Amino acid sequence: MRIATWNVNSARARIDRITSWLSRSDVDVLAIQETKCRDDQFPALAFEEIGYEVAHHGTNQWNGVAIASRVGLSRLQIGFPGQPAFRDQLEPRAIGADCGGVTVWSLYVPNGRTLDDPHYEYKLRWLDALWDASASWLDASADRPLALVGDWNIAPLDEDVWDMAVFGNSTHVSDPERKAYQRFADLGFSDAVRPFTPGPGVYTYWDYTQLRFPRREGMRIDHMLVSSATHVTGGRIDRDERKGKGASDHAPVIMDVAVQ
Repeated sequence: MRIATWNVNSARARIDRITSWLSRSDVDVLAIQETKCRDDQFPALAFEEIGYEVAHHGTNQWNGVAIASRVGLSRLQIGFPGQPAFRDQLEPRAIGADCGGVTVWSLYVPNGRTLDDPHYEYKLRWLDALWDASASWLDASADRPLALVGDWNIAPLDEDVWDMAVFGNSTHVSDPERKAYQRFADLGFSDAVRPFTPGPGVYTYWDYTQLRFPRREGMRIDHMLVSSATHVTGGRIDRDERKGKGASDHAPVIMDVAVQ
């Protein structure tokens, strides 16, 4: 089974690119982030027309997550237990479902903004709550494949940004964020795609400004973390999908999973 994650930076603006990519990529399950629309605005019909069931969680023009599956979509979960709010608003940043024998969570981790912004503290609380929920899922169903995929807004290694000097005192690379990410590895999750795409200069996101993409000045912040029961056989980053007019600033990340 092929599972992908993609921060599309507006589902409505890029629906033609998304469905075209799905039609030629042989992806069975797509976790989507930053849909930027309400549930009633989400272009579900376009997915259904090419054979995908879809579930979406969005409340306004910000954030928003979805899962599209052609191998089944059941036991839908909107948000995870203990998910914190930001300024009394529970943001649409997590959606989970069982898809063809794998529990898939589409996650849009808070950005953090700056190290002294309240959003940064919220990001760390959000990650702690996700860790707690993930530990409970593993305890309850250790033998069931589990994938936490999406835009984590964390570059775990120095090689995951084009120039650490540029990011010296900013979010995405701070010690507390990296330690929060590492806790998932300590819990038993592994990065499904990195073994197949190693080395510096391998990115998933390039800012629209200052010609970051053609200059290869990006960040690796979209990750697919899987439990030990998830048997990954391949992985890649579709950098080509960042090219051209109307592209998202993120590229799709893909893994192949052997399902019993």
